[in-house]
Amino acid sequence: MAHKHDHPGEQGAADPIRLLGIRDAPLSLDEVFTAVGDSSAGGTALFVGTVRDHDGGADVTRLGYSSHPTAEAELRRVAEKTVADFPVRALAAVHRVGDLTIGDLAVVVAVSCPHRAEAFAACHRFVDDLKREVPIWKHQTFTDGSQEWVGA
Repeated sequence: MAHKHDHPGEQGAADPIRLLGIRDAPLSLDEVFTAVGDSSAGGTALFVGTVRDHDGGADVTRLGYSSHPTAEAELRRVAEKTVADFPVRALAAVHRVGDLTIGDLAVVVAVSCPHRAEAFAACHRFVDDLKREVPIWKHQTFTDGSQEWVGA
């Protein structure tokens, strides 16, 4: 009698990329964490990027994110690369665009893998690639009235 766990490769039949999005509405930790729930995963790494009140020694008052129309496709490409390179059971990532205030969630990523070390490594690589390769730009306004584009 065959058991479900006799063929771990069968898990690959389901798309491990459970949720991807670029949104102009507040992000939910619960939504992202729930999306990566998987009974074959022993470790889930969750990364949350929040808007901080300073950058490079200057006080930030406002921050806006904007994205290129290709950003969602690039986000999927980065996710597919992570899934190909790590034993990912489930991955979810959402990035906020629009005007944010201090403390708002800018990006939420979760990756589930069989073991914690893989989950940490996959999440770390995904977030680094997202920041480097997905065309989302940050516009900061400082307390002295000056402004700066980051990543543009």
